[in-house]
Amino acid sequence: MDSSSHKFYPEHGFDSREHLETYFSNKQEMGFGDDSIKFPMECLGRAFSEGHIKGGLLIDISIGSLVHHLYTASGYFKQILVLKCSEQCIMELNRCINKHTGAFDWSHIMPYIKCTEEDSDQCQDKDKTLKTAITKVIKFDIDKENLTDPEVLPPADCVIIGMMFEFISKDQDDYIKNFRKCVKLLKPEGYLIYCGILNTTYMMVGQDKVHVFRYDENFVRKVLTEEGFVIDHCAVQKRTAVSDHIDYETVIFITAHRE
Repeated sequence: MDSSSHKFYPEHGFDSREHLETYFSNKQEMGFGDDSIKFPMECLGRAFSEGHIKGGLLIDISIGSLVHHLYTASGYFKQILVLKCSEQCIMELNRCINKHTGAFDWSHIMPYIKCTEEDSDQCQDKDKTLKTAITKVIKFDIDKENLTDPEVLPPADCVIIGMMFEFISKDQDDYIKNFRKCVKLLKPEGYLIYCGILNTTYMMVGQDKVHVFRYDENFVRKVLTEEGFVIDHCAVQKRTAVSDHIDYETVIFITAHRE
């Protein structure tokens, strides 16, 4: 299948539950957990434990219906706004937040939360803390200059980009344009947390082959630097999963702030 026949996430979407079951479940036959859950959550826990990434408002822009990283983040921000680009992703996320019957089971992430927080007893109330912190889930349109038009969001203390730009960008220019739109949501002194998959060209979600923009570590570092960010920390993990569902080579995690 050539790239012209790949599904483009902002236009076609994908089955958000199938995406979670394939790449973020604890099913032994899937085996993506070390790359999609353990590595980014351990990096996130270390970043927050340093004490300077916290505040009033966090805006999350992540692929699909991901919520696992927000369990940790909810302990450091009073309010979380979640931006999603499809109604199906919003429905799946709300099902999880509200603990509805049939919601995706995220219980397998709890050990990674415990190992990144001083008080592991806090995990008992993580569902309640997360539900309280997420005050709104908003559909966004990447083609609009103001992503949430007509709603104007307050500037955030931190923005998380979770494996998103590679799925909403067709090329380098598109990536840079999307990056600029998203970081407009930050306060001048705000922090950016970035997680991405490098050297990827496709992802399978069920029978759908989804387009992924291929880029490397040098490219994302260059974009951040040229857009006025100082990279505080960068970690890269080589792929551990054995599967032809997706062809990424490494996972990257970056924390940065505006200079």
